[in-house]
Amino acid sequence: MHRTLRSVAATLLALSCLACFVARAQTPAPLPTPAASAASAATAPDSGPAQALPPLEIAARSYLLVDITANQVLAGKDIDTPVEPASLTKLMTAYLVFDAIKSRKIALTQRLPVSERAWKMPGSRMFIDPKMQVAVEDLIKGMIVQSGNDATVALAEGVGGSVERFVQLMNDQARALGMKSTRYANPEGLTAPGHLTTARDLSILATRLMQDFPEFVGYYAIKKYRYPGTPAANDTNRNLLLLRDPSVDGLKTGHTEAAGYCLVATAKRDFPNVGSRRMLSIVLGAANENARANESQKLLNWGYTAFEVVKLFEANQAVVSPEVWKGTQPRAKLGQPRPILVAVPAGSASRIKTHVARPDPLVAPLARGQAIATLKVSLGDQPLLDHPLVVLEPVPQAGVMGRAWDAIRLWIR
Repeated sequence: MHRTLRSVAATLLALSCLACFVARAQTPAPLPTPAASAASAATAPDSGPAQALPPLEIAARSYLLVDITANQVLAGKDIDTPVEPASLTKLMTAYLVFDAIKSRKIALTQRLPVSERAWKMPGSRMFIDPKMQVAVEDLIKGMIVQSGNDATVALAEGVGGSVERFVQLMNDQARALGMKSTRYANPEGLTAPGHLTTARDLSILATRLMQDFPEFVGYYAIKKYRYPGTPAANDTNRNLLLLRDPSVDGLKTGHTEAAGYCLVATAKRDFPNVGSRRMLSIVLGAANENARANESQKLLNWGYTAFEVVKLFEANQAVVSPEVWKGTQPRAKLGQPRPILVAVPAGSASRIKTHVARPDPLVAPLARGQAIATLKVSLGDQPLLDHPLVVLEPVPQAGVMGRAWDAIRLWIR
């Protein structure tokens, strides 16, 4: 008798728990609450321009404007057309040099020999020779400020052992960064068969350079430098915007007869309620030195004035909290460790719409940082941004009984 009563009680308890779980399964997830503060912008650099504005008139073969803070393309023309990069090639050379310093393969104070090959390089020069042993930091300044081909080759040999090996490293790094249309034939940028890139790839490289090596970005803001004993007239950075616009702090110029005059420029300006907002402009194939500076300035100013940035969600704020099955927690918090921003034409913030696309059901375990869903942002009916949402707090897998109950819930569902 007692055994029968216990069996009935256990059955009733199980049915009661099952009813609770079913009710829980039918409870809707809480709606996201966007951050209220307004700021400045965001779509990914591989997305199309996010503007419903009149096209810009930029006197260059191709150009691209990216809001780095929002990670969003604002304008562009022929951004996937292969072009010669000229001395913009040195951005990749610098990337590898900075990486070698960061990984302690070389040191800023280390002195490198100057080979005959480096000494005899044509074009822009730092004016070093084989009698010298030059510190890595001075070679970096010579490569960036003076665009010295001799300094660039000395660094390439110091990091790679040979120019040829270094070029292989350049192409390996380009592939690793996702620069799908770039092929390097040398470290300095002189015209060579197959030595090509695109505005889009340059934006990837420049963005990663600033992101991965912030401690070295200051070299690009140096206005004047020359190595002791070299010509005094060879001391001025060729990026004229450094002398014209105090918000500009980089990055690199380039010029060959085939490439025309090129400039990758970046600026950082402060805005109320937003803080610092960084832009990146890329102008390729301008007519002369002044033209590349003027057109770059036009792009930067237009980006800052024609677009506003809106903060959709704070860092680590849950955009959605969907239900999780077979986990130790009933819900997962999905968001981003950094604020989610979007750039829109000035005055159009009220037209922003958001939608979350995610798999259903979500089954534990879920790891912190695991990409689960996508925040789709549009301006009216125009798509602007697909932003990945990741797990903010891990959800371990439940025990055997918890997984069993959720298996029943999923079957009933």
